[in-house]
Amino acid sequence: MANGVFQTTLELSPRSRYDAIDVRALFERNHGDLLEAFESVLYCSHHTTAGYLDQQLAHRLHDRREGVDPYMRDFQALFPVGAGYRHDELDMRAELSDEERKKEPPNGDAHLTFIGSGLQSCVTYERRFGVPVLFLDLDGVYRGKPRRRTTSIVAYDREETVAEAVAQVPVSHHAIDSVNLGDERVGLNQQINELLSVYPVESGRIDISLDPAEEAAGVTVNEYETLLMRYDLTDVLNNPLRFVARQGRRMLQNPRAVPAKSLGYARYDVVRVINRLIDATGLNGTALEAFLTKLMAIPAARRLRFKRSLSLPVIRNEEGRGQIVTGRYQSPILIQWAAAPRRARTLHLRLSRFS
Repeated sequence: MANGVFQTTLELSPRSRYDAIDVRALFERNHGDLLEAFESVLYCSHHTTAGYLDQQLAHRLHDRREGVDPYMRDFQALFPVGAGYRHDELDMRAELSDEERKKEPPNGDAHLTFIGSGLQSCVTYERRFGVPVLFLDLDGVYRGKPRRRTTSIVAYDREETVAEAVAQVPVSHHAIDSVNLGDERVGLNQQINELLSVYPVESGRIDISLDPAEEAAGVTVNEYETLLMRYDLTDVLNNPLRFVARQGRRMLQNPRAVPAKSLGYARYDVVRVINRLIDATGLNGTALEAFLTKLMAIPAARRLRFKRSLSLPVIRNEEGRGQIVTGRYQSPILIQWAAAPRRARTLHLRLSRFS
């Protein structure tokens, strides 16, 4: 503990591909009720398919699996496992070695569920005694083995804003676009590093938010992999129910090949319609696809929970200096689904110090 701030890192072991782990309870088994002494706690996942809901949303879902699980299943229904994601075509992933292709899980559904459901890599929870804090893992087990997961925890009493800045991020003329904010050519990392250089912070947070005037855009932290960002995410923004439709067509073609549990798995309206039509009415595929086409006309912004801000943790290293900490594949990403008039988006940066 330094300057009244406590920080630690926990290792987590998911029990199934989708799991909700109470990090607060796990911490208490190792450290007792230490967190109860602090006003606020920063929780950070180092992964692109596992994260946290913001505290307000978690509270609306009763801070329990009974409320959170159905919410997440709704978004998993939008992005079914094995629905033809380009990200899962490992032979096309030029950044992977032959050895990495053997170990890489096909998890395009988990990435899109993370982004679409509004999961975050870094959240701040104000003190509420005895309330669970759920680490939601969308890809926690592969080939029967739990994947290694880590989360950082920073507990503190006070937070002060020490610097603010404005960043201009160029975007293409395309209506649907995504920008890797971690790319050095964008210049955002340089701007953040300059803030940390001028205003040294041992423990704190960088908040990145879209200007209130920016429309049809959001930000997230995820893997900026070409096939995922340029194809799968574009498909979603063009047509939020596209992967459900693909899954539905497969079910129509060979419904007996679909496990019974999958037919009743999700509560999303289009999935219920598909199930009902397959199981009860026998509606033909042409009529079903016409109905799906109408549903798919609903804008992405009304179907998905894109966030307008994100946070990056500033964590004290062994030398006692603060540094931005992210996981190996994590990168801040700007997403838009309508063209920006100036071919640029305005972001606001805020550096906070904990004590």
